Amino acid sequence: MMDSQILSTLQETAPAPLEPVAGTARRALVFDACHVGVILRAVVFVETVMAVGAIYAAASIGDWLIRVAVLTAAVLPSVLAWLIVACSLKQLIARLPHWGQQAFGVGLGALAGLYGCGLLALGGYGPSIPWVGAAFTGALLAAALVAGLVLRAKTRMPADAAARLSELQARIRPHFLFNTLNTAIALVREEPAKAEAVLEDLSELFRHALEANPGDSVTLSEEIALARRYLEIEQVRFGDRLQLEWALDPTAGSARVPPLMLQPLVENAVKHGVEPSAEGAQVKVSTQRRGGTVVIKVTNTVPGGQGVRGHGVAQRNVQDRLRLLHDVQGQFQAVLKDGMYQVRMEVPA
Repeated sequence: MMDSQILSTLQETAPAPLEPVAGTARRALVFDACHVGVILRAVVFVETVMAVGAIYAAASIGDWLIRVAVLTAAVLPSVLAWLIVACSLKQLIARLPHWGQQAFGVGLGALAGLYGCGLLALGGYGPSIPWVGAAFTGALLAAALVAGLVLRAKTRMPADAAARLSELQARIRPHFLFNTLNTAIALVREEPAKAEAVLEDLSELFRHALEANPGDSVTLSEEIALARRYLEIEQVRFGDRLQLEWALDPTAGSARVPPLMLQPLVENAVKHGVEPSAEGAQVKVSTQRRGGTVVIKVTNTVPGGQGVRGHGVAQRNVQDRLRLLHDVQGQFQAVLKDGMYQVRMEVPA
């Protein structure tokens, strides 16, 4: 199946609001400064505050630009130092109570402010360096950043409960359960070994659906193994109508992804590609590592048309949890083009 160019001109699907998991708020997510998105937002926030503050002391636009440049030379390294330390000590910070984590962030901000003043002193900025003022400013900005991360974690919790329910509803559909059981019953007498394999695969799918915590992450290899189990069940049901193709990069298997990410996507491929067509359809799952990024594709032909259009719950759920886990580094795109539907995802390697 030639699918490499399907999404070459696609505009990225607008991400839905991110929702985290109720169980993860206890584990220092308020201080997870290791996401690229958090780093970008922190730098932009602090630089904006400094630029606005410089307006009040500037005599002209030129003077303002000079002040902003000087402040940036001190502030940017300080912000990056705060982020690097917070990210590097994430596991240690996680052991503190929530108030201790927040106090650590504020104190680290004060040290970052002093670090910025030290850079100004080394650069010969002037005889009077505002050490105390810089410490208080650093602490205040750090408190704002930490408050933003705490609020972000708290506001995502209720939405995650709904996302979890939607995930289970999208995953354990009654028609799939009944069809699988009917398939196993039909095989019991003629092919008991195959019937046993079908029931074992079904049991494994249910176990993952009920036990997986959407806030955790698993390896891509584990997700591939689970998707294989699902497709093996559907292969028994549809026989030659389901034409499977796997193109897996072994170097991509260690990438971290949300649990139960691939199964709903391959289920949609079967439902909208194979089921509506008497001739069946092709389903291809591919992974590829490209430098520091892993690209995952689920592609299916739609010879019988896309069938009854669903509500998109499963895809939105996958997209939400992908962006939650990897922030701006987690990309999700989907498109129907030239009789072929493709979901394309990117995650850090």
